Amino acid sequence: MKIIDSTVYEGRNIHSHKKCIELVVNLEGYSEIPSKDIKNFNEQLIEMIPELKTHRCGIDEEGGFVKRLKEGTYLAHICEHMTLAIQNILGIDVAYGKAREIKGDLYIIVYQYEYDRVGVESARLAVDIINALIKNNNINFKERIVILKDILKKEMIGPSTLEICNTAKQIGLPVLKIGNSGFYQIGYGKQGKIIEASISNNTSCVSADISCDKLITKELLRIQNLPIAYGEKVFNVIQLLKCAEDIGYPVVLKPQFGSKGKGIILKIKNEKELVRAYQKLSNEYEDLILEEYCEGEDYRVCVVNYEVVAVSKRIPPYIKGNGKMTVKELIEKINEDQLRGEDHEKPLTKIKIDEEVKECIYEEGYLFESILEDKKVLYLRRNANLSTGGIAIDCTDDISEENKELCIRAAKAIGLDICGVDICTKDIRKPLKENGVILEVNTAPGLRMHLYPKEGKYRNIGLNIVNMMYNNNPINIPVVSITGTNGKTTTTRIINSTLSRMGYCVGMTSTDGIYINGKCIDKRDDTGADSAKCVLMNRDVDIAVLETARGGIIKKGLAYDLADVAVITNITEDHLGVDNIEDMEDLCKVKSLVAEAVKKDGYVVINADDEYSKKIINRITSNIIYYSLDKNNELIIKNIKEGKIAVYIKDNYLVVNNLGREYRVIKVKDIPITLKGSLKFNIENSMAACAALVGLKVDYSMIKIGLLNFKLNSVENSGRFNMYDYNGINVILDYGHNIEGYRSVLSSLKNIANNKVIGVIGVPGDRSDYVAKSIGRISSEFLDKIIIKEDKDKRGRKNGEVAQLIKEGILSNNKNIPFKVILDEVEALKEAINQSDSGDTIIVFFEKINRLIEVLENEKSNNEKLGNVVNSN
Repeated sequence: MKIIDSTVYEGRNIHSHKKCIELVVNLEGYSEIPSKDIKNFNEQLIEMIPELKTHRCGIDEEGGFVKRLKEGTYLAHICEHMTLAIQNILGIDVAYGKAREIKGDLYIIVYQYEYDRVGVESARLAVDIINALIKNNNINFKERIVILKDILKKEMIGPSTLEICNTAKQIGLPVLKIGNSGFYQIGYGKQGKIIEASISNNTSCVSADISCDKLITKELLRIQNLPIAYGEKVFNVIQLLKCAEDIGYPVVLKPQFGSKGKGIILKIKNEKELVRAYQKLSNEYEDLILEEYCEGEDYRVCVVNYEVVAVSKRIPPYIKGNGKMTVKELIEKINEDQLRGEDHEKPLTKIKIDEEVKECIYEEGYLFESILEDKKVLYLRRNANLSTGGIAIDCTDDISEENKELCIRAAKAIGLDICGVDICTKDIRKPLKENGVILEVNTAPGLRMHLYPKEGKYRNIGLNIVNMMYNNNPINIPVVSITGTNGKTTTTRIINSTLSRMGYCVGMTSTDGIYINGKCIDKRDDTGADSAKCVLMNRDVDIAVLETARGGIIKKGLAYDLADVAVITNITEDHLGVDNIEDMEDLCKVKSLVAEAVKKDGYVVINADDEYSKKIINRITSNIIYYSLDKNNELIIKNIKEGKIAVYIKDNYLVVNNLGREYRVIKVKDIPITLKGSLKFNIENSMAACAALVGLKVDYSMIKIGLLNFKLNSVENSGRFNMYDYNGINVILDYGHNIEGYRSVLSSLKNIANNKVIGVIGVPGDRSDYVAKSIGRISSEFLDKIIIKEDKDKRGRKNGEVAQLIKEGILSNNKNIPFKVILDEVEALKEAINQSDSGDTIIVFFEKINRLIEVLENEKSNNEKLGNVVNSN
């Protein structure tokens, strides 16, 4: 087996609403060989990965997968289960997967993941195991798992970040991962807030730097008359000893700049210990502080938005003897606790045996081999940080109001909106000024101790942080997603134009670029996930309006989580045979993802006249707004009877029916892009846009203004039935590139063309032979003359190949129609102009519009400036 390609989907995708990885694999001759026919394969596999015994595999019983193995199942299916099981071994809860044949030995394997690098490497391990079992080679499975654990350790999201992100999701705010940086964005656009661990985007960088400097922190707290441990910076042994003498033993030596309790040596009792500690730390740290040691318990007070939200008492790691086990055995037993992990991936951290642990054990007169007396408590470290194996007890309800006030003052003195105030006191309920001190004020405080206390209540600090970032009003910007085969670009543009006129800063993605507040920031086909992410992460955007194309959905899935409104303009034959989309059922499944990924209280706009759009209705769980040219359409009537929203044409008005009441929004002939009602496809696009705006709760009068002011020209709707006057010849440029697109445009010409209609026609090379021939046939039904051209980008076709197919389609329907083959579309347009008389119409289905506009501008007689015919009603 060999991996040919892999695709990592970060969000909802064509396979699942879960995060998935898609592999394309080559079974290298084993597509028809079940594993039961490969010697010892099944037995060795289950022995190596016993977790597979729990897989049900579509059978409603544990052990279903093993049963399938015995019956005979195939390698792609086995690889899918192995990849999930390997991730399960690492502690990752994933269960979804599937495998299907592409052709022959080529298969697609899809499986759920949580961390992408681990997900990909798990599949590589699964493939290596399969190949090793087939060839009867050895593979060190345990060693490979250790490597995977190391990758997971580096990739895993920390508990503080995870808590904040999960809280955001629970209250309906989406979360975007920003690369592999550890940064995440909560919310979209103007409501986007970036976090790093428990640092918010409002956290002051200056304040964070101050908190990292324990000396400056101490000075700022002293100035505010807050109780602190006296101390100073030390530069040499002589000053060190003099300072210790002034303070009085015991003392504490620690780095001026540090975190997680690293480098802190507590309770140094005499000069000998102090010099030894100084020599040790000065080799590791450049700047050291000596301060007085305070007797008492170690507390962490979490302050969010200058409120105390959680308090934990931190206890150093310890073991308790039973009179039977050695010190080493007791440590090992504690580390076997499922709640303890290597770092921050679990509620508690394993106790690592290092020099400090050894010293603590030896100081108490024990060795690792010593049997610890029954009920004897032996502390293994001097500090109580969770990252070094400590535990926490929740004391939020115990802290006095006076001590709360002191902690808040400390946070304000440093200027931190989120921080952890470290306190040493004998009793957190008594005033700190009488029996304790503030030791440090920490940026990015770890939340684990408050989320998973050994004793006491869980504290929902994630909610405190999210509420602070959103001023207790956690809302997101609206997201509108538009897909379909034809009309989606025009619909997107109308929605964008209307919302922009209302004063919103709209972020729009479309086939001709990304626009922020009307300004183009990227000029290309921007209908995929990366382009959508550009809008969703732009801090100026009030509303995101995203044209979402088939190709983008297949390639990377959806960039957003759930939309407020989705629009399906239509689903007709296009791109079949490309990207493993073989038939209309496959295409419907791709397009339906946009309709499925909508909030429960959101709206999906559906074309009730479109056959295949109606086939995805059963996939939709949100509210549906139907639109139709026919007021008697059964789905329109159904929605009206149920008091839901419907948009339709009645008495030549575009009408919205909401809660059983009709609202006449605008006369169809007053909508400029319909050419006084002549362009049926633009009537449909206007209804789709209107329905989406109603779903956004836009006032009907504003919808009317939007439709009235959206023009059929190269400024408002570039490349969509743009009409130019060329010396009395009406030249129309349109991006029609599929069967229904051609049919819609050409059938509309009979309503506006008075004389001959000449067509410059072509089709992208990645369309099927059937599509190319059908376009030739349709064109021969509506046109008087035809010039066949080809796109410059052949998309895998030979020169002239597409033109020949179109020619065959023309001749199959009308052998008498005049036609020419001129492959370059610029030259084809010139020839069409030469064949035209004043009053004729030329329709060009273009690949690159700018080249054609240049021709019309440069060759227009009398050097007149080219003007759009349709610029107003």
